[in-house]
Amino acid sequence: MTEQTEQEPLVVPPLPEAPPQPVTPAAPKDRRVLRAVLRWTAAVAVFAVVGAGTAYGITRMERTDVPGLATESDGRWEYPQIVRPPLPSGSPSPFAEENTAGSHHADLRELLLPAPEGGKADTALDGKDGWLATKDFLAAYASKEEQGTVHDLLTDHGLRHIAARGWTAPDGTRTRIYLLQFDTAAVADSLAQDQFTSSLAPPYALRDAEDVGLDEAFPMKVEVDNVQRYVYDEAKPFGAEHVRQAYLVAGDVLALVVQSRKGGAAAVPFQQTVVLQSQLLG
Repeated sequence: MTEQTEQEPLVVPPLPEAPPQPVTPAAPKDRRVLRAVLRWTAAVAVFAVVGAGTAYGITRMERTDVPGLATESDGRWEYPQIVRPPLPSGSPSPFAEENTAGSHHADLRELLLPAPEGGKADTALDGKDGWLATKDFLAAYASKEEQGTVHDLLTDHGLRHIAARGWTAPDGTRTRIYLLQFDTAAVADSLAQDQFTSSLAPPYALRDAEDVGLDEAFPMKVEVDNVQRYVYDEAKPFGAEHVRQAYLVAGDVLALVVQSRKGGAAAVPFQQTVVLQSQLLG
């Protein structure tokens, strides 16, 4: 096992807002700088945010910029520049004080993390006009009984719509991201805490992930403001695929991030994907 060593704290700023649409916009609320301090092992990813002109995105730090990681690859994926979509004119950010419902006014479909370099798109998640049918989301769960229960929960809590994206990496790792939007942040938070997560394992099993527990190896100090994160990993021996999963809650959005791969899904791309998706929602 690689010996862990304490490194200097790293600063990971939040993803800046994209320029607003024409017409006088509401002044965006200042956001606190996100600081991430983590212990380095060969399985921990580093993220940096850069801006150029009016486009802002997230990129990876060079390995030579990070003490102890100047040689072989740590397995991070190469993502394109990631830009948070502009808010409609006059609309507050989801975490502005005046936005008491915690609503994301930006197009939910534009808040999905793009596929990394070499990722082959999963067109089954495209949906109609970018909106995934509820039945296609339910197919992620293992049993018909649990699919029925989740369907009722979503209906009773006023699910508005689902945006989804998926891809398969060159090494065979499959990624699926689902963003479920509700009327208020209170609804999304209640669903996450009371129905979809627990301190031991998620109540509803995903396909090929029956024996699941908390992912204690996830770098918990890497936090994103305003985003709650519940991370789980499948126990050995794995089923047909090794499945990693995370539920995220950000305002009125409940997100599910799933990565799976036959034989074993690497930790670093999963951590990287979860953090980047969190930054888009936060």
